[in-house]
Amino acid sequence: MTDANDTGLQAAGLLRATGLRKAFGSQVVLDGLDLDVAEGECVVLIGGSGSGKSTLLRCLNLLEELDDGRILLAGEDISDPRVDADRIRARVGIVFQAFNLFPHLSVLDNVTLAPIRVHKIPPAQARTAAMAMLDRVGLADRARAWPDQLSGGQQQRAAIARALVNQPMLILLDEVTSALDPELVGEVLTLLRSLRDEGTTMVIATHEMGFARQVADKVCFLHAGAILEQGPPEQLFTEPRHQRTREFLSRLDG
Repeated sequence: MTDANDTGLQAAGLLRATGLRKAFGSQVVLDGLDLDVAEGECVVLIGGSGSGKSTLLRCLNLLEELDDGRILLAGEDISDPRVDADRIRARVGIVFQAFNLFPHLSVLDNVTLAPIRVHKIPPAQARTAAMAMLDRVGLADRARAWPDQLSGGQQQRAAIARALVNQPMLILLDEVTSALDPELVGEVLTLLRSLRDEGTTMVIATHEMGFARQVADKVCFLHAGAILEQGPPEQLFTEPRHQRTREFLSRLDG
């Protein structure tokens, strides 16, 4: 149950999720979860394994079907089963822990695949947009490379470029540094900081607490499929209200 006094429960925002429920068999993963995200806001999700972070992101991108609840994106009910999921995914990009690049396609072809095949963008226009996005993430010179010719950090930046190329209203990032060697984490976090500074609306699930402190406008602590506590990072990390939040943070510090 979300604390009604917590920061971030705006009357309106770019994204509003209410009462989200999702179970896999007898296992309840989301249990009446509410989330609000304002335009230009960076919301960071923290919590232990099994708390529902990844499932929440997959539901927001319509990769998982909700059992109950409602998701509004810019006022549109995207949880309506009649909604065109591909159209919504062009507006809500997602990046996973695994880079999920197609190994038989160049970096450029990975980034242009969805715009050309799914969204019917003319190939020349799609390539121009993709090159601009690759330049933005520092990979323009690697556009013709194969994914296995890139470092892990470069592959993750290519995956982020692929999510951003459709100019989504919202981008979701699920533990995007977990599969990286420690020395490669920094380059991806630097990119996310720059996107945040540019006003990109993001919801990020992460175990990188230092990054969450530096970048988040709002941090949400998930426990047992709900947001138990949320607030600005300086409040949540230094003066958490709930015992379970304190226990979680103390385990990390320990």
